[in-house]
Amino acid sequence: MTDQIPVECWLTDMDGVLVHEERALPGGAEFVAALQEAGLRFQLLTNNSIYTPRDLRARLAAGGIDVPEEAIWTSALATAQFLHDQRAAGSAYVIGEAGLTTALHDIGYVLTDRNPDYVVLGETRTYSFEAITRAIRLVEAGSRFIATNPDATGPSAQGPLPATGSVAALITRATGVTPYFVGKPNPLMMRSALNRIDAHSEHTVMIGDRMDTDIVSGLEAGLRTVLVLTGSTRREQVERYPYRPTRVCESIADVVPLVEQFRAGG
Repeated sequence: MTDQIPVECWLTDMDGVLVHEERALPGGAEFVAALQEAGLRFQLLTNNSIYTPRDLRARLAAGGIDVPEEAIWTSALATAQFLHDQRAAGSAYVIGEAGLTTALHDIGYVLTDRNPDYVVLGETRTYSFEAITRAIRLVEAGSRFIATNPDATGPSAQGPLPATGSVAALITRATGVTPYFVGKPNPLMMRSALNRIDAHSEHTVMIGDRMDTDIVSGLEAGLRTVLVLTGSTRREQVERYPYRPTRVCESIADVVPLVEQFRAGG
């Protein structure tokens, strides 16, 4: 795969690439506008399962980035699609917020703590010891264990917060059962996003700020990748990994000129 193959579609992470919390990063609005003006298909991906696409659209709009709801693909939506494909009209005990519960309701799942088919763990800012204890008992009783993503921490204005991966590790330690993680770096999330916009991997680029989720999942899905240095991974850390992004850019602002260049196969 080389830069000479024209790019028709783009996937990009959100936090650390387009925004930091609710603050737009330089070039984010211009990048999305460039895609829209060129008529290119795109999806904004996030492992954050807290918010619905409508919520995220409003948060992006507050930072001057205007995208339609259908252009946002979350780990909660990917998890719901996975469960629908695996066991339609099933039941789940859910630890999470509106982004996850809404996605499961929308596929016809029943949310219950009585012999559910699945225990589904997502992100929340208010993890409950009681809820975690219930999840442990249900997994021990035979419910299948699913988690939206493996991220151990999440960002906040005060510093890192424990996230889905950390709580999943607690449940795994208590039960001996490892969850199936749907979100990045599972290439399943990439492939489901590609399917949403009828994109082919050879003609798609993935942009991210993390080598261990965004870049590796893009690579494993057969995409070209661009790492931006406005989030988690620093330039000096790139060489530590056994794989490399196609390009490294200081920020999403540096990717804007690449939209037309890649589109022309340059």
